[in-house]
Amino acid sequence: MSAVSDQILNPFIQIRRQLHQIPEPGFAEFKTQQFILEYLAGLPQERLQIRTWRTGVLVKISGTAPRQCIGYRADMDALPMEEETTLPFKSTHPGYMHACGHDMHMAIALGVLTHFVHHPVRDDLLFVFQPAEEGPGGAQPMLESEEFRSWKPDCMFALHVAPEYPVGTIAVKPGILFANTSELFIDLVGKSGHAAYPHRANDMVLATSHLAIQLHHIVSRNIDPLDSAIVTIGKVTIGTKQNIIAGKGRLEGTIRTLSMDSMRKIKSRIEAMVRGIEASFECEATIDWGANYCQVYNDEPLTTEFMDWLRQTNIANLTVCKEAMTGEDFGYFLQEIPGFMFWLGVDTPYGLHHPKIEPNEEAIPVAIRVLTEYITWKASQQN
Repeated sequence: MSAVSDQILNPFIQIRRQLHQIPEPGFAEFKTQQFILEYLAGLPQERLQIRTWRTGVLVKISGTAPRQCIGYRADMDALPMEEETTLPFKSTHPGYMHACGHDMHMAIALGVLTHFVHHPVRDDLLFVFQPAEEGPGGAQPMLESEEFRSWKPDCMFALHVAPEYPVGTIAVKPGILFANTSELFIDLVGKSGHAAYPHRANDMVLATSHLAIQLHHIVSRNIDPLDSAIVTIGKVTIGTKQNIIAGKGRLEGTIRTLSMDSMRKIKSRIEAMVRGIEASFECEATIDWGANYCQVYNDEPLTTEFMDWLRQTNIANLTVCKEAMTGEDFGYFLQEIPGFMFWLGVDTPYGLHHPKIEPNEEAIPVAIRVLTEYITWKASQQN
């Protein structure tokens, strides 16, 4: 971390540190929401309108002569994991950590919002602090809420921190940026028994193991090699003791695809395989698809416009990135509202969702400058 005293740090770096200490799960961001509301209460209120939706916050800044509404979204929730950083402002909530950069996302949004409260532009602005991005998914229900729909913007943007890029870099591309994703939970129920009498039981160690192997063959033998898809089983739970034949097994995993057609095909193959396991091992199985996120598809004209603007202004280094298999529920907003998401370089050796990730905070003022100048420019353009 910087050796500069906290007293002279960018105030939004300090805000990020405060938010980092209070990580909360999706739809339980009570302290986070209160922090944001208290901060907003300290700003001039003349052009400010504030609404809450569940644990989220919507903030509208009235323009001087509005022709459109420009939207910006920041996610709020944290991950259920124990922090292992060296930071002096570590999480004070055991078992939770801002390991995906949402603390930085919120601090950046507050910085941009604060600028436009004091320096209004012609168009209306909407800042969306969205809960539950990590699950079960806050974007879709927020999008459908009356609170959001009555303030629905005409275009909408967002960013995500990127550990692999240096500070000062913006990485983006038109078209698909993030994949379609689905969680996967499969429960198998057979018949437990004594290890000495396997013929009197239906062994779910065998059934679950066979199914796990079959699932990992789906992509290689059912999906076009020129398409991209992933099926990953990340957790298997079977059995209680070495001399008891397990009567229950559970697989937990994720599916990620760059096309909805591949997502449908993979789910169809999973259903067929599960039915086969039921017949082969005389067990019962249930499938839960969990949270499903659609792809993040960047509007091509708007993204190209943003990229051209970055090249002309030279206030950040532009990198044209490739699509990633990460998931993001911001894609639901982009299904209805033209816009884009971009990567913000934060230069850290540890990846997203890692317990030791320490994003470089110098990326916060970089992002605030990029967004304030871009929104100012965009609001000045003729429709």
